[in-house]
Amino acid sequence: MIDPRIDTYIDEAADWAKPILNHLRTLPTRAVPEATETIKWGSPAWEYKGILCVFSVFKDHCGFVLFNEKEIPEIEALLGGVEKPAFGSLGHITSLENLPPDEILIRALQLVAANNEAKKANPKGTATPKKTAEAALVPDDLVSVLDQNEAASGHWDGFSVAKRNEYIAWFDEAKTEATRSKRITQAIEWISEGKSRNWKYMK
Repeated sequence: MIDPRIDTYIDEAADWAKPILNHLRTLPTRAVPEATETIKWGSPAWEYKGILCVFSVFKDHCGFVLFNEKEIPEIEALLGGVEKPAFGSLGHITSLENLPPDEILIRALQLVAANNEAKKANPKGTATPKKTAEAALVPDDLVSVLDQNEAASGHWDGFSVAKRNEYIAWFDEAKTEATRSKRITQAIEWISEGKSRNWKYMK
């Protein structure tokens, strides 16, 4: 759901900030189609079973907050290489070049949404299961290649559910069989070295 107050917020922002704000605005609903726009603490925000994220513009930079990110270790892994000298999850944002790839932010937003869902399913005062993530079904084409690579198979078996699901989601997002096959081939190389899907963005 579009909130016209966010249109006004962006229209009133400095020209340098508008491309950043307009781009950030597209991400929450790409990650979580059910997310809705609103205003929280005077800034644009998105909600899905709780707050997903908030962005703000300051005098010389923008800030973007993933809500309750400290509760979600996978987000720290995704954004581990981001310096955070200022308010927000992404530090100073002064241009689009400061932003991580969209797929990283979309995955982070999906993790926040999953965390919100878990909280709704387990209200305060009830026991929260230790394992909140559910493993996606390993596709046959990946199983076949893993069976042929002992090193990759060994690392795969030791990966967390979150690490496995990041790879599987990447394969499933491929729009053609050729792209999917190429991604699996690349993944096997990384997995055999014990690397996660987003290892390039981690320190």
